Amino acid sequence: MTTTVEYIRYRIALDDQQAFEDAYARAAEALAASPECIDYELARCEEEKERYILRIRWTSIEDHLEGFRKGEHFPAFFSAIRPYVTAIEEMQHYLVTGVVGTGKGAGQR
Repeated sequence: MTTTVEYIRYRIALDDQQAFEDAYARAAEALAASPECIDYELARCEEEKERYILRIRWTSIEDHLEGFRKGEHFPAFFSAIRPYVTAIEEMQHYLVTGVVGTGKGAGQR
């Protein structure tokens, strides 16, 4: 089984950001309950404040597409984020390469 990382890039207007983050907090409940989801993280760009990236690690691309998207947790997830689907700039799956590690700053926070 190969871990898949899904990245979803959004552009969200400044006045919509709190509602967007609240929607993803609700959607995160479905991700947390999904056996196909390893972990997830929503990050906002510091330089371009209207840009967000959602990173979700799935047990595999098949588990994401065939398990999660066709499973019991997807309807609640999609219902929460539906208003923001048109704000997606990229939604792709990636495989992690062998170039991984930790920096000296790991564990300082």
